[in-house]
Amino acid sequence: MTDRRADTVRSPLDRAVERGGLALSRVRDQGGAAGRNRLRQLEITVVISAQAGLAAALAALLAQELLGPGAHVFAPAAAVGTIATAIGQRARRTFELLVGVGLGIVVGDLLRALLGSGSWQTGLVVTLAIATALLVAGRGGALVGQAGGTAVLIATLAPVQPGLELPRIFDALVGGLVGLFVVALLLPVNPIRVLDRAVEPVVTRLTEQLDAVAHALTRRDADAAQRALDDLRGIEPDIGRLNDALSGAEEVVTIAPARWHRRARFRRYADATQHLERVVLYARSIARRSATALQYDEPIPPALPDAVTRLGHAVRELKRGCKSGEDLERTRELVRQGAELAGRAWSQGVRAYGEAMISDLRTGQSELLRATGCRPEDANGTVRRAAGAGEAEARPPVRARMSRPVPRRPAGRGAPGQRPDMIRPPTRVA
Repeated sequence: MTDRRADTVRSPLDRAVERGGLALSRVRDQGGAAGRNRLRQLEITVVISAQAGLAAALAALLAQELLGPGAHVFAPAAAVGTIATAIGQRARRTFELLVGVGLGIVVGDLLRALLGSGSWQTGLVVTLAIATALLVAGRGGALVGQAGGTAVLIATLAPVQPGLELPRIFDALVGGLVGLFVVALLLPVNPIRVLDRAVEPVVTRLTEQLDAVAHALTRRDADAAQRALDDLRGIEPDIGRLNDALSGAEEVVTIAPARWHRRARFRRYADATQHLERVVLYARSIARRSATALQYDEPIPPALPDAVTRLGHAVRELKRGCKSGEDLERTRELVRQGAELAGRAWSQGVRAYGEAMISDLRTGQSELLRATGCRPEDANGTVRRAAGAGEAEARPPVRARMSRPVPRRPAGRGAPGQRPDMIRPPTRVA
């Protein structure tokens, strides 16, 4: 109550200055995060550009050496298309490219032989080629685009320039394989670094807002808890980029022999990030319940904000351990400490939203333990035991009273004023 009364006597100018300082701090943090994102994007741009340029040069050179002089435009174009596609989809893109070219050639040659050449024949060839590609692929993409483009070339250029089929297939094959060769052997990215750079903004934003929720609980500031919730809701784009990075890193450790030695470390990191995404959901729930509990003026035990802070520390330690490849025992210890604090907070007295907050905390702690490699039942058991220890510490059993012998009363006699039919046998303590 002292803190709340002290807050009410502050002048409007003091409150305005405090709000201005918080806003400036948020702008500074957002500016720093935006700068880091631009730096990461610049690095990715440089790597992909170098890969695309090298693949285009090699594809053009190889096509000229094997097919002879000529304008082998499609080979470098296919190589660039393979490189420039979404990271993690390059092998599939190459396969779709080859299948699409094959479908376009088959449909175009067959219909041109049956119907001849002309404007309406070209339209019909393209229609049937794309329809066939959509039936095969089930969706749009490189396969459909290549099938339609190849059908146009066959329908329009084959009558005046026969023999386009083989160069077209060869160009597609050379371009796609050269693109994969550059990605897998010549300039493979570091999968752990790709994953770490994608995890960084998620972990930074998550831990900062968990700290903000803990600070809001300590100061009983419902508005601050609501702001933390709003910021956590805006983390979805970072999670989307993290999932893309997971796909790209998995592609690299699959097709790049130079990165095969990182497979085990990648799997460990990838498993941890999947559980991290669930921790974000529980952090949002914690922030939402915190704001509601403060709005309803529920009691906030001192151990509760400490437990929220400890969850943020455990997330930071998880990320550090995954990046360095070290043992994650420190993360497990922080989770156990947080669960013990949550149990202590429950024993100190909470109401509906505080109890729901503790439930979310314990579930998030279990997810973090699973991120370290624990089985679900082991993770749940560890959190349960730690929370029980915290409850027992806050409400220790009265052992002296438990061991004290219960006085026996003569039969038929009870306390003064108690009827004989109300006498109960003494309770035995196990």
